[in-house]
Amino acid sequence: MTILSLEPLSKQAFAPFGDVIEADGSDWFPINQGSTRRYHRLGLVDVAGGLPGISMARGDAHRLPLEIRMLERHPLGSQAFIPCNGVACVVVVAPACAGDRPDESRIRAFLARGDQGVNYHRGTWHHPLTSLERAGDFILLDRIGAGDNCDEVMLSRSYLINPVGAG
Repeated sequence: MTILSLEPLSKQAFAPFGDVIEADGSDWFPINQGSTRRYHRLGLVDVAGGLPGISMARGDAHRLPLEIRMLERHPLGSQAFIPCNGVACVVVVAPACAGDRPDESRIRAFLARGDQGVNYHRGTWHHPLTSLERAGDFILLDRIGAGDNCDEVMLSRSYLINPVGAG
């Protein structure tokens, strides 16, 4: 089994796969007569041939170490998860390689704090929602419409995700 170390999620490290949605360190401007800060354009919703949809998702609680055996992608649009109840989650991603599969040699695992969301770019291979320690509620923004917008693949081997700094 291949070991993946869990990295802290940052905008720079995650940029090849999508956007980190967070207020900390993001530009903002005042709205509502100065009573509110708007953190503008933290990510874009890509909905080729469909409509942008807002849904809710509740992820079951998981604990580390965590075994990963499959990844999925959405070829027709982006997909964003924004936490509602402060639950951290594991974000596993991989770029595509030849043969329209994830490049398993470049799989990365990130720890998203409970105040960080992610927006996967269209076609980014990723693991399904994985809340840590307790169930997590998330706002889900993605493409709603006709067409097959979810590809799933079983990986060639299992990957074990260790906590930050554990290997």
